[in-house]
Amino acid sequence: MTSMSGAEYLASIYGSEKDKVNCSFYIKTGACRHSERCSRQHNKPTYSQTVVMRNMFVSVQNSAQSADGSHLSSMTDHGIQEQFEQFFEDVFFECQEKYGEIEEMCVCDNQCDHLRGNVYIMFRREEDAVKACEAMNDRWYMYRPIYAELCPVGDFREASCRQFEIGQCGKGGFCNFWHVKPISQQLKEILGRASRKPSRRSRSRDRGDSKRDRGGDRGSGGGGGGGGDRRDRRRSPPRERDHNNRRGRY
Repeated sequence: MTSMSGAEYLASIYGSEKDKVNCSFYIKTGACRHSERCSRQHNKPTYSQTVVMRNMFVSVQNSAQSADGSHLSSMTDHGIQEQFEQFFEDVFFECQEKYGEIEEMCVCDNQCDHLRGNVYIMFRREEDAVKACEAMNDRWYMYRPIYAELCPVGDFREASCRQFEIGQCGKGGFCNFWHVKPISQQLKEILGRASRKPSRRSRSRDRGDSKRDRGGDRGSGGGGGGGGDRRDRRRSPPRERDHNNRRGRY
């Protein structure tokens, strides 16, 4: 059995716990709780399929509207999820329409500063990720500047906390692996169809007949259980109006 050369050995342990030079957390998750103070190197890629927009999502629970949480008294779980999914749609379609086809996207629900509200997007092509990164750094969302950079993460599954997915993470929101905030099955289907046929019009088609196709007719804004409710929800005035005015949030 031949022994490995020094270069081969370093390549074999790159990003692992045995690697004393490169930060394994930064390589796996694109973030490190020590930030620039880390004793190991954070080698930022010059080319990557993945872009991270740091602390972009501000959840209702974490907003500083009131110290005692009274601003949440009128918010239902459904309303909080709707607000998040509106944000998710905004970012997904804005990036796919302007920069290129998206393979994966997720938002971190962690509480620690280095992961809280991070948005990770993996584009199909590296060139699109580079283009998106350069463009998003000159843009704002909801009156806040966007901070985007290329990210070394190549496997979202490896970056995610397995214990959180089954409801057993003992570290809670301060875990150093991604606690991915889930989206509804309905939204997954909409995004999946848009990814298979990306175009500027795909979103309105996927969400049911548009106002133009229906002559301005809009369904009720009901929510909840059955298939009929889901179809109505797709055409609900708030969501449709928000889509048309998305540029107002960027």
